[in-house]
Amino acid sequence: MSNDILRFATAGSVDDGKSTLIGRLLFDSKSIFEDQLDAVERTSVARGEEQTNLALLTDGLRAEREQGITIDVAYRYFATPKRTFIIADTPGHIQYTRNMVTGASTADLAIILVDARKGLQEQSRRHAFLTTLLQVPHLVLAVNKMDLVDYSQDRFEEIKAEFADFATKLDVCDLTFVPISALHGDNVVSRSENMPWYTGPSLLHHLENVHIASDRNLIDARFPVQYVIRPHKSADPELHDYRGYAGQIAGGVLKPGDEVVHLPSGLNTRIARIVTADGDVAEAYSPMSVTLLLEDEIDISRGDMICRPNNAPAVTQDLEAMVCWMTDARKLTPRSKLILKHTTRTAKVVVKDLRYRLDVNTLHRDEQADHLALNEIGRVRLRSTQPLFVDEYAKNRQTGGFILIDESTNVTVAAGMVVKTD
Repeated sequence: MSNDILRFATAGSVDDGKSTLIGRLLFDSKSIFEDQLDAVERTSVARGEEQTNLALLTDGLRAEREQGITIDVAYRYFATPKRTFIIADTPGHIQYTRNMVTGASTADLAIILVDARKGLQEQSRRHAFLTTLLQVPHLVLAVNKMDLVDYSQDRFEEIKAEFADFATKLDVCDLTFVPISALHGDNVVSRSENMPWYTGPSLLHHLENVHIASDRNLIDARFPVQYVIRPHKSADPELHDYRGYAGQIAGGVLKPGDEVVHLPSGLNTRIARIVTADGDVAEAYSPMSVTLLLEDEIDISRGDMICRPNNAPAVTQDLEAMVCWMTDARKLTPRSKLILKHTTRTAKVVVKDLRYRLDVNTLHRDEQADHLALNEIGRVRLRSTQPLFVDEYAKNRQTGGFILIDESTNVTVAAGMVVKTD
């Protein structure tokens, strides 16, 4: 089986069938246990439903089952001979925007479901915007419940044209349209005989074959140092002078012999070895976790960055970023003091100003706004107490993303994406 992993998020308006779609993928790919299926069948019968409600496979919280909605991000795993999948089932309600942002932030692909009867809703547009804001590289518009519109090609083409027009306002790299019925399995795992006019692949076939290797930034080498390894007490004389720098590669390709530069010192050296849990490797790339051994002794600690001499991130204390506010305990206001966690570096920051609050439904910018409340998104300027090594989020999602933490409670209050460095 391939080790290739596709992370994808499902989004869309309430009752568009996200949980049913995931249940169908799990069921048809035989990725659920018999006792799970038995429990879902019993619950479906107890609720008086005519057929097995596959949505119950993902709506795991009791509150979700009682209300018939998805609240939290539910992660599910399944695999086919071609690929392993990690699914983030995200909520549709606007009051759970923060959950949707969390689920989509690491996704390679997003599936936005639309009810064929209702067409594009406000939430469909909002989720499409959020997935593009989060730089999710691949977008699939799945027009669901085609069985309820008699598998009409005209209805599918109408919704497709409407969304394609809306997508021109967004930064969409790869957009695919698939007509499906999650309830009956049409075009989910296998092609449907009910829609002979559709000549594209089934949804699962697209998920198995969408090309994601080139989505990762393999040009700009970035290695945030997470931990310094110094086995002082080892009896092995070879380890007496061992000094390794452990972390996860956030971009680019590194090889022994490569010239690198350390930030913030600006000192140059070369990579002597690259060590993994399975031994030395000839090259390493994102998202591998490795230990680098360097030819020269440099004062390096957690939060520092190793990169190429002529291709370094911005070293700055001033950031301009889009921020999604995730708490109702307090509001984001100018002069707010927070802790910023960026890769492995943590620093105190102050909010210099709020440029505007963004209405994610209309894309209108409110430049008179003086705060961000729960689930609101806006553009802010931040000033850090120490230098940060950042790229724009559009260039590298790892070195361009960060979280903000409340100093007093240690609670994560926001997720941010660097738009510009000063």
